[in-house]
Amino acid sequence: MKKVFCLLLTLCMVLSLAACGNNGNNGNNAGNNTNLPQDSGTNEPSDSTTGGELITVGVINNDPNESGYRTANDAAMRATFTEENGYKATFYNNNDAAQQIATAQQMIQDEVDFLLLSPASTTGWDTVLQDAQTAGTQVILFDRMLEADESMYAAAVVSDMPAEGTTAVDWLAAQGLSEYNIIHIQGHMGSDAQLGRTGALDEKVAAEATWNYVTQQTADWDEATARTITQSVIDSGKPFNVIYAENNGMARGAVAALDAAGITHGKDGDVIVMGFDSDKWAMEAVLNGSWNYMFIKPAVFRAIIS
Repeated sequence: MKKVFCLLLTLCMVLSLAACGNNGNNGNNAGNNTNLPQDSGTNEPSDSTTGGELITVGVINNDPNESGYRTANDAAMRATFTEENGYKATFYNNNDAAQQIATAQQMIQDEVDFLLLSPASTTGWDTVLQDAQTAGTQVILFDRMLEADESMYAAAVVSDMPAEGTTAVDWLAAQGLSEYNIIHIQGHMGSDAQLGRTGALDEKVAAEATWNYVTQQTADWDEATARTITQSVIDSGKPFNVIYAENNGMARGAVAALDAAGITHGKDGDVIVMGFDSDKWAMEAVLNGSWNYMFIKPAVFRAIIS
């Protein structure tokens, strides 16, 4: 149990550093996606850190190209879970849930002490969790939640995605528009982030006659795809006054289409622009008035210890 608490505290620090340390680079230019498990370095740890015994950790994360936050998150994980710090870590990054699941099962067979999991999908993990319990592997969820009884994992340090969606929709409602014509650009379908950020908006659109979807499409976290979606709406001539993009990269893609068409946005503009996560460049866009809203990711976290 002591190891669980120590690793949990380390993970909390890693998530905070990833959010605060994001230097504003576009996640699409990260260039460090890993499609196969990679071991950490080979330097020996100090005896004062681990007593000479390495803690083995398998890290299943999402593609670092997904967003600026994810790029920083992956970098912080790799900088923290090193042999110098007392860990022997294997990393796997992919947005395909089936491949994540297969790799997690292999890590359990390799008898890792801990499996750190940021699932690409909220479902499909029952066998992995059961196998981990049988093998004595401690599962800790980070950033993203999955659908499972709390007894099936040791702890979770995750973003409260439904709260993020509710906060964003409440802010949008407070703007008092006479009509909301929304371009809704979704993230990876079935992920905790997409479900949470979509859910509150879906409820509002269903409940309010003045709230309408001009389009609702997934860009799968991709900036270029978000630009294409927005350009298609512009070309159609349909009126819109809100861009609700489920991460900052997709919001930036949408804004590029607005700029190319000469459509004003942000403070005193014709279109409200909304994004999510913790990119410094996006915060600057809000501060300079070219965007209206960005949800700062670490503002709503929840920790669960089973």
